[in-house]
Amino acid sequence: MSISSQAINAASTAVSITRMTEHDLLEVVEIEENSGLSRWGWAAYYAELQGGNSNLMLVARVANSKQQQRSHSLAGYIVARMGADELHINNVAVREIYRRRGIGRSLLDSILGEGKRSGVCCAFLELRAGNQAALTLYEKCGFRVTARRERYYTEPVEDALVMSIQLLPKA
Repeated sequence: MSISSQAINAASTAVSITRMTEHDLLEVVEIEENSGLSRWGWAAYYAELQGGNSNLMLVARVANSKQQQRSHSLAGYIVARMGADELHINNVAVREIYRRRGIGRSLLDSILGEGKRSGVCCAFLELRAGNQAALTLYEKCGFRVTARRERYYTEPVEDALVMSIQLLPKA
């Protein structure tokens, strides 16, 4: 199933996973700012959309008309890059009102599926060492902690955990 047509029903919130467009960027930045992620901002996401990895920028779009009346159409997003036979997941965030409904898992599954289809052997990401909710989600998806980077994050200063998952069998 292609990403553009993939649909999920996460705890009675119907969302679809589609490629991110320039029209999504204001909401993406809003979700980023409210999620405590290291700030990328509009310009960085826009530049990423212009690059070769734009197919690895996905959004979870809300199909529920009540939410669209609130001017929110995005429940979350994920951004990744491919290089050197690896998939690097840069950012994953879900709007607070949609958390714990399977949307983060669906975004991860979609991006990992893209990595497999592209033939990369593994995926990795970094997360704040104190982010227990994200750690739990990533472990449920099959990621394992492989390293710790001291003082990796700023504002506030915090260590990062590096996690990885094997996508294809080793040759």
